[in-house]
Amino acid sequence: MAHVFRTISPELWMQQIFDVKSARQGGVVRRKLRDVERNVGLAPLHNEVRRRGYHAVLNGEQVNIFSNNQPVRLLC
Repeated sequence: MAHVFRTISPELWMQQIFDVKSARQGGVVRRKLRDVERNVGLAPLHNEVRRRGYHAVLNGEQVNIFSNNQPVRLLC
């Protein structure tokens, strides 16, 4: 069975990340690393997160974006 991937522009994909309800409310947005790399690349996402004053962490295969400018502390 062939895999069919929906293709959208990197700009639109990035816009959709920050348009989800949790991002608009200052919450956390999670994406699989492979999806980030396939759609926009890690460096462009990193640049956009920094431009917005947000923070992001990579844990395993998950990219977690904190859609606010509050400090991030690792508890353990």
